Amino acid sequence: MFELAYQQEGGRRRSVTIKTDRCTIGSGRQNDIVIKSRKISRRHAVMFRDEGRIQVEDLGSMSGTWVNRERVINSGPLGTEDEITIGNTRFWLARMDAQEQEPAKSRVLTQVAKPTKTASQINSNAHDVEPTTQAPLVSGEMSYWGKILHERLISEMDLRRKDVSNMSDQQLRVEAETLLDPILDLLSEEFPHSVDTAVLRKNVLDEAVGLGPLEYFLDDEDVTEIMVNNHQEVFIERAGKLTNSGHSFSSDQAVLSVIERIITPIGRRIDESSPMVDARLKDGSRVNAIIPPLALKGPSITIRKFAQNRLRFNDLIEYGSVNQLMVDFLRICVEQRKNIVVSGGTGSGKTTLLNVLSNFIPDNERIITVEDAAELRLHQPNLVSLEARPSNSEGKGAVSIRELVKNTLRMRPDRIVVGECRGGEALDMLQAMNTGHDGSLTTAHANSPRDALARLETMVLMAGMDLPISAIREQVASAVNVIVQQTRFPCGSRKIVKITEVVGIEHNTIQLQDIFVFRQSGRDESGKVIGHFEATGFIPAFYEELGEIGLDVDLSIFRKTAER
Repeated sequence: MFELAYQQEGGRRRSVTIKTDRCTIGSGRQNDIVIKSRKISRRHAVMFRDEGRIQVEDLGSMSGTWVNRERVINSGPLGTEDEITIGNTRFWLARMDAQEQEPAKSRVLTQVAKPTKTASQINSNAHDVEPTTQAPLVSGEMSYWGKILHERLISEMDLRRKDVSNMSDQQLRVEAETLLDPILDLLSEEFPHSVDTAVLRKNVLDEAVGLGPLEYFLDDEDVTEIMVNNHQEVFIERAGKLTNSGHSFSSDQAVLSVIERIITPIGRRIDESSPMVDARLKDGSRVNAIIPPLALKGPSITIRKFAQNRLRFNDLIEYGSVNQLMVDFLRICVEQRKNIVVSGGTGSGKTTLLNVLSNFIPDNERIITVEDAAELRLHQPNLVSLEARPSNSEGKGAVSIRELVKNTLRMRPDRIVVGECRGGEALDMLQAMNTGHDGSLTTAHANSPRDALARLETMVLMAGMDLPISAIREQVASAVNVIVQQTRFPCGSRKIVKITEVVGIEHNTIQLQDIFVFRQSGRDESGKVIGHFEATGFIPAFYEELGEIGLDVDLSIFRKTAER
């Protein structure tokens, strides 16, 4: 197993773990790493392990494969200091097995013992300092000098009256590098020996024109959430556990600049008159930011990352979030156009599950998604994605989710997918489900299926319609077919704890019946929840209807575990 870091020209650095001894790279879908570019052949190159060492081989590409700026046919063994260029993308070995790291460690120690590099030397050997997915800890001295350099760089850009608003990300970084290098040369003799000037240079550039220390964690696939409490506190969630990252920004203004760089491209704004904003990154990750006067400790950012790879139910089975029998049932529910509500608490994985459920929607159906901030990543060909819009600086122009849900009814949808029901849009969603738009999906915050129904009733009342509770409950009981309850346990694991059918209404009470449940039996030595999924023995009412119309259905999946 080995780990690669790579960066396409003008793009974000990413990382990937290769779990086998061979990895193909190219623009074709059959490759292990797919990079869409005219400069990269369909099967461009292969990286492989030979006698415990990593090598790269060109597969006859037109633009060639380059190692440390020299064109090669076959090259190796490769070390973490080598730069492999394939088309417009650069690769580095970010991590290898323990036996392969010994030579690399000795080289790193030799570099540390060398005198401090000047800015020109750093720039000429830029590939030596490309980061891996593991962010180096920032010492007090590094933070101190980083703040000085950052302030001087911003001052230089102001003095030269640079119009950064019209520059692309790449142009802005090049301009910042041009201004920063002379400052580094001027101050290089003052830096203590403990300060790595190459890392310092990168940190300053990331903070000035990128997302600062967040760059490391966005590239780390093990990090699922990033929380900036203020410029001195950055927490991350890794493997379901919250930890202090040990990193910080130079000032509150640096955090504000990062927020602006995130929200400006998507037309959002944040200021004292509108101190909260929901946004998204280019990869679909959800972002929430809040600034003073509402945030007393300073500007705060919360980023919920999305997995770069498209998750499927096989992945959830592997994670222990669900079992195969439950997957088979949910597939039938989606294919047979049952209306599903995914319920759960904050961070329980509702949106992720909604994305996975969407994989079962046939490609020949027209899907329209409605979200506050676009997060869903559906892959069907006939798809329209709608996103709500906040008001402008004059307080006008806002378009709510409810208005978008109403508009979807005029767009000839086969399926309506609402990212999350939070208010009056629940009424329009229920009406759509009851008027021919079967197979619709949505999520809601609730701790149990029964609580989810109560939440739906409350949200319908938020629509401002003076409806009796009995009428609302009849609407809910008629519209919703299945509730899937997702839970995040204290150990960080996420599981589907209940799949429940709405069977009707009796004596003004909606009747529910659990079909599958998760039975917790304790915790293992590491504190992780252990248990098993089981069927309750109840057969959903609509399964009997499927049998009557001639569909082949497997009723054995509903037998209790002991009976099976």
